[in-house]
Amino acid sequence: MRSTSMHCTRLASSPSSLLTITPYPGLTTEQMLRKDQKTISRQGIKMVISAIYMDLEAFLQRSGLIADLRAFCQAHSCDVLVAMTIFFNTHNEPVRHLAIFCPHAALRMTICGVLERSSSPSLNLTPAPSIHPNLQAYLQGNTQIFRKKLLPLLQEALSAYSDSKATPSGQHETAGVSGEQVDKELDGAGALLFPRLSQDEEEPSLPPTPMNSLVDECPLDQGLPKLSAEAIFEKCSQISLSQSTTSSVSKK
Repeated sequence: MRSTSMHCTRLASSPSSLLTITPYPGLTTEQMLRKDQKTISRQGIKMVISAIYMDLEAFLQRSGLIADLRAFCQAHSCDVLVAMTIFFNTHNEPVRHLAIFCPHAALRMTICGVLERSSSPSLNLTPAPSIHPNLQAYLQGNTQIFRKKLLPLLQEALSAYSDSKATPSGQHETAGVSGEQVDKELDGAGALLFPRLSQDEEEPSLPPTPMNSLVDECPLDQGLPKLSAEAIFEKCSQISLSQSTTSSVSKK
């Protein structure tokens, strides 16, 4: 790993206290991250926020950076590393960048989403080219937002991720109920709704066939009348004969 690093010095002769970047040999990536860091956590999720006084592009060009960031997270048992870089350009204007390193895709996307959608305060983030899928970099348009103002947003992001991973209340109890218990509960509810039904009957019996008021019993109680081919032929002959007689009478 290249040991040459960058060191931030403040020029006393400059009336605007311009920050410049000068070579500082022997400073490793871990030492740079540890010089000015804060730690927050939420339900077992730990995040380290480090302030780095140099250009993000120069920081990303460090040899073996991804391996150094991964080793830093393992050594400090953190799930997320947020690097806040700041320097002043040639026009004496502050330039801020954000870099979020997180191997967990869902957690990284949640944090980036909260920061990108934030409107109070608005960071005015513009995605910057990244050198690794686990590292998301931004140009921070609102340079008035420093670490103290950024911490509440990062805590909100951790809370949002924790809430999304939490199991809804009552889910375990529902999952533990067997199908047999559900059937028994449904049967009990049915007995309350239909108290007249016995346990052996699923449907009420049909009402009796209504009887003709002029006879003692219903004509259909004995079943349909039995019809034979001869009876049908005889009935048809009677109808034909009746129609012929009616026609002859009408002609006279």
